[in-house]
Amino acid sequence: MNYRSLNHLSQLSTECAGKISCDIDLVVGIPRSGMLVASIIALKQNLPLTDLYSFLRNDDLKKGNTRTYKHAELVKPQDAKRILLVDDSISSAKSMFAAQEQVKAVYKGGVVTMAVFAERHNRHLVDIYLELVEQPRVFEWNIMHHEFLKHACLDIDGVLCVDPDMEQNDDGPRYRDFLACTRPLFIPSVKVAHLVTSRLEKYRAETEEWLKRNGVEYGTLHMLDLPTAEERRRLGIHSRFKAEVYTKQLLTRLFVESEEKQAIEIMKLSGKPVYCIETNEMYLPGQLSNLKANTVRKGHRLKEKLVSKVKATLVKLWVSSTTKA
Repeated sequence: MNYRSLNHLSQLSTECAGKISCDIDLVVGIPRSGMLVASIIALKQNLPLTDLYSFLRNDDLKKGNTRTYKHAELVKPQDAKRILLVDDSISSAKSMFAAQEQVKAVYKGGVVTMAVFAERHNRHLVDIYLELVEQPRVFEWNIMHHEFLKHACLDIDGVLCVDPDMEQNDDGPRYRDFLACTRPLFIPSVKVAHLVTSRLEKYRAETEEWLKRNGVEYGTLHMLDLPTAEERRRLGIHSRFKAEVYTKQLLTRLFVESEEKQAIEIMKLSGKPVYCIETNEMYLPGQLSNLKANTVRKGHRLKEKLVSKVKATLVKLWVSSTTKA
């Protein structure tokens, strides 16, 4: 399971900035995901930005008032001499080809095509790609609407809805009020194979009612069959219960968990990928050591920056005191 986050996308757009030629006048994003990438590139390159359909209609370009843009004189997008047509990824490249045909029907200027993520077999279908990421792959911005969810397990609290606070989590009337009124977070647009929650079985009716009211489609709802929340806390089996369900469902390829500690534990126990909402990380078997190493490296870099700042401050103070003397 190859996963890329928004943070990775931003870093990649900086590292690969040199791939975008200086003669680009305008960045055109293919909705919806292509607009995310196009916005990042346009901001970092300080270029005008529009979406594909505004370009086709030749709508006036919209600009802010807080900065100076390259090609600020450009008003009509089709007056650009050369555009960058952007999508987040390509697989069959149908979206990119369709967009190119639409652009060519109304525009005689140069068109450079770009996809951030391509595969070895299709990288030749665009002029520019930033990284090769093979299938199966999923991104932070599409994971809750991806076809993978048809073969996935999802947690409920912290994923589909907000978590209860300490006062609400009384295993009594306040908790029942929470179950009825809790605010939705990330509602999938595809049917999910399994919902796996540490909520107690005695709250099934309230849970099913909330799911129906909020349009959550799912196959099976797995709940913890214990008498009280106190017993659940005593046993501490949240992660183990979820991992057992995930492991038994042989067709499942992904678990979406809200909490980092549980996500890592579910991954270890099941030996299968787990995506964590809290950290925006995909935890994969055999890669936990890499995550720890990255954390250590980040800590070292932060320490080096702090030491450098302290040294610089001390030097300034020394220079200032010497000058006064």
